Amino acid sequence: MNVFRLITTTLVIPCLLSPLSIAVAQDSSPKQLDPVVVTGTYGPKTVGESLSSITVIDEEAIRSKAPADFTELLRGQPGINVTGNGSFGKSTNVNIRGVQNAGTVFLLDGVKVHSATGGGAPWQFIPTDLIQRVEVVRGSRSSLYGADAMGGVVQAFTLDPKLGQRGWIETGAGNFGTQKTSAGISGTSGNTRFSLSGLHKETDGTAIVEDGENQAFRNTAGLGRIVHDFDNGGEASVMLLQSQGNTEYEGGNTDYTIRTIGLGLTIPVNDYWRSGIQLSESRDDEKSFSATSTNNYNTRLRQARWENTFSYSNHELVAGAEFQQDEINSNINFNETSRTNKAVFSQLRMNFADIDAQLSLRSDDNEAYGTKETGGLALGYSFDNSHRIRASYGTAFRAPTFNNLYYPASTPTSFRGNPDLKPEQSETFELGASGNYEKWFWDLAVYQMDVEDLIINEKINGASTPVNVNKARIRGTELALGYEHNDWRTAIALTYMDPEDRETGKQLRRLTKQTARFDLDKTIGNFVIGGSVIAEGDRYDDAANKNKLSGFATLDLRAGWKFTPNWSTRLTLANVLDKEYSTAIKSKDLNYIAAGRTGMMTLRYDL
Repeated sequence: MNVFRLITTTLVIPCLLSPLSIAVAQDSSPKQLDPVVVTGTYGPKTVGESLSSITVIDEEAIRSKAPADFTELLRGQPGINVTGNGSFGKSTNVNIRGVQNAGTVFLLDGVKVHSATGGGAPWQFIPTDLIQRVEVVRGSRSSLYGADAMGGVVQAFTLDPKLGQRGWIETGAGNFGTQKTSAGISGTSGNTRFSLSGLHKETDGTAIVEDGENQAFRNTAGLGRIVHDFDNGGEASVMLLQSQGNTEYEGGNTDYTIRTIGLGLTIPVNDYWRSGIQLSESRDDEKSFSATSTNNYNTRLRQARWENTFSYSNHELVAGAEFQQDEINSNINFNETSRTNKAVFSQLRMNFADIDAQLSLRSDDNEAYGTKETGGLALGYSFDNSHRIRASYGTAFRAPTFNNLYYPASTPTSFRGNPDLKPEQSETFELGASGNYEKWFWDLAVYQMDVEDLIINEKINGASTPVNVNKARIRGTELALGYEHNDWRTAIALTYMDPEDRETGKQLRRLTKQTARFDLDKTIGNFVIGGSVIAEGDRYDDAANKNKLSGFATLDLRAGWKFTPNWSTRLTLANVLDKEYSTAIKSKDLNYIAAGRTGMMTLRYDL
């Protein structure tokens, strides 16, 4: 794709050559750009210590970009493909390292959120304004998180009540009839912190197919958190988030409610043993209306997790157990409406001076498809305080969804489930190297994933039926760089991926081989200006590689002004060049299209 080559040649390559040319001359400076993360392992580690490929999107980046949808934060990041059926609350898929949407685990403050019927998370309904931080871990993580963590894990952290914060109120408006208002308040009392926040957003939307009508979206969300710190170092917390509203699509509309609640308790038993328990429930309720039918799909996921961390010198052992139950309530008469999963897990983290080692093992016993064991091994070596290499191997699996297993053949959709399906299974090898310096960092990873028992749909007795047939091989290279100095903030992400169906030699459906992202922001006194360029290569909407979707590049611009200590305003312009592009096809000769040029201006008051 010419535009992809142009951007990587004129913007990205010069930025890479400049810092890389001085890498050898850097001394062993502190790792100021190596943030602490919790998703890559059981417990807090820096990105380097986690021995994983991780992208962190912090609060400053989220507030600066002010994306219309949560997945706009993920688009173009290393190893990530985002596809959607239009803009503003329309169905969206997130693929990490070529694994389909249902093979990506989404956590909200540690609570798993997904649809048991279709698989994957309701990305389009996650309220970005209530998110403070995002961690993306790429690569197999079933040995830590169980089923579906084949491609990786995305964890979003909600707004955390902090000492000194009191609250805010923000309002904004943009084109397409978009309006938004959000507000929050927080406080402390002794060792207890609390916060309440919410938002309401509505838009007339845009056409999601050529010559179509505008499709509206409405969202109201609220978040409450209470955290109590015990004098002995323990912590108790409660989190409740709800997002609800309506989204329109071609031929109908959907009422939706996403509700997540988590209760956590962590206690230091002694100097060497820390124990924690988490109880959670997440709900995904959707009721769709069309001219011919009304269907509701209400799914509920309950989890109980007990985790213990034992420390000795520089080594840690984590061991625990987990219980999970999925339930469905629908007007569609599914052959089964619930299933349970029991798991035991462990992870050994060892440090020997410059060498780190991690070993993880997990066993899942699922009521629907039996027992699956997964494991992971990672080794890392630090040359000095700045340079590290790593190697890892891991196995993972993706569970068949309720639609895959239990959808009844009697419905008029010409689709039926297959109760004999086996989970998809994979093994992944990865090599990586990284450098962290006082003002900048780089991270390079190469990997290969082999997938067996790939689930595809075949016509059997006139009905589309999921079966285990194909094998896939996905190879890739990912490069990420970041730079912070003199109020400049730069992030660069490059991905090359080869997702191949081993049975046919074709490129896997809806996956592009090339992506690039370039973010640049500058603070000038009370002003912040910035922009992002995101480029994606060609992709195919079908397994036979006949329906091609052209690559594209978009430009986003943003500016902010804090004109008093408490007041600030922000302007964001997305897709400034009004590029029309598609990442999915609705039907023959009819593509889903993304929104054109989008503008939004907000005014904020901090208490």
